[in-house]
Amino acid sequence: MTADSRPQKGGPAWRNLLVWVLVALLLRWLVLEPRWIPSGSMLPTLQLQDRILVEKLRPRWAELHHQSLPLGSVVVFAAPPRLVEAGYDPNAALIKRVVGRPGDALEVRDGVLLRNGQVVSEPWLDTPIDYSLPPVTVPENQLWVLGDNRNASLDSHLWGSLPQDRVIGTAVWRYWPLSRFGPIRFPHPDAELAHQTAAVGSTS
Repeated sequence: MTADSRPQKGGPAWRNLLVWVLVALLLRWLVLEPRWIPSGSMLPTLQLQDRILVEKLRPRWAELHHQSLPLGSVVVFAAPPRLVEAGYDPNAALIKRVVGRPGDALEVRDGVLLRNGQVVSEPWLDTPIDYSLPPVTVPENQLWVLGDNRNASLDSHLWGSLPQDRVIGTAVWRYWPLSRFGPIRFPHPDAELAHQTAAVGSTS
């Protein structure tokens, strides 16, 4: 009697499916993650119920090379310690825009944000800022993050600077709704102008 040498049906297909599932999970964990916007803290840039993709490589690269994320980046991050201590859900993620890096001196006065003594051009804002912020210097390894809906955002002006190691990733692409499908662009505010012109999934 000889052994049955016929190929076993279904084995390779299941193995291939398992490999693809593992690759997809790895990509989601390490590279790219879908999120949705449940709040209005980033209006008008991001609308309620927008679906976005968050890439995770840039923050890891910046941390590895002791660099800061670019000004104007829209970042998704884990709730900072001060919020958690105040009772905020430690599993929640938030989304805001980077407006200050280590060593930057920031101030909000007369409805505008000043960085290092210069008015910051913020084309993503549609209303003046209605609060004041006394001068503050961003500490080492920290970021200052604010929502684009500046007057209705739980952000650094309320709870302070964000440890950079809390950053999960940067928002790079909106895939829903299809009418707004495309990259999430960051007008770069490094070019200062002298004249004034959210949990995701669980991000707010």
